[in-house]
Amino acid sequence: MKKVALTGNIGCGKSTVGYILRQLGAFVVDADKIIHTFYRKGHRVYDTLLKLFGKEIESAEGVINRKKLADIVFSDKEKLRKLEEITHSELYKELENIFKKCKKEVVFVEASLLIEKGTYRNYDITVVVYAPYKICKERMLKKGFSEKDFDRRWKNQMPIEQKIKFADYVIDNSNGLEKTKQLVKDVYESIKRDP
Repeated sequence: MKKVALTGNIGCGKSTVGYILRQLGAFVVDADKIIHTFYRKGHRVYDTLLKLFGKEIESAEGVINRKKLADIVFSDKEKLRKLEEITHSELYKELENIFKKCKKEVVFVEASLLIEKGTYRNYDITVVVYAPYKICKERMLKKGFSEKDFDRRWKNQMPIEQKIKFADYVIDNSNGLEKTKQLVKDVYESIKRDP
C-alpha cells in the first residue's frame, strides 16, 4: 500500500482536491473529519478537552464548540500545542487502524500540519496543494472567516512557498476548477504508476 500525504495551507483547497480524488475512485481519509469525531460527548478526548479548556467550550448538543476552542488555542501557543498533542496522538491511532483494514493500493491522508509536525516522513509520497496567500484569504473570508481568524491560522502554518519544497507533487489550485481537476487526475495517474 502506498500512503500519500495530501497537505497545504488553509484556503489552498485540500478538500477540493480530496473531493476530486474521491470522484476519480481514490481512497481519501480526511484527518479533520476524524478529529471532529473526537469532539463528541462520550469520546475520551472530549472529556480531556473539557477538563483542560473549561466547560465554556461545551455546546448544548454535547459537542465541543470548535469556534470557542479555536478562540482559546489560537491566542495561546502553549494551549494550541496541548490541543494538538492530545488530538494528534489519537488521530495517529485511528489512521493506523484504517491502514491495517484498508485493501486499497493507494491511500491519501488529507491533513494540514503533516509537514510542520514532520509526520509527512511516515508517508511514501507528499502532495502539496498550492494557492497564494491572497487567494486563500479571499476564499476563507467568503466562507465566513474573519480576517483575524484567517491570519492567526495562516501564521500557525509553514509558509506555503516553503511547504512546496517538501512535495513530490504540487497541485496548483489557483487557476480555476477545470485546471485543478486535470492536475489532480495527472498526479493520481502518476502515483498509481509509480513503483
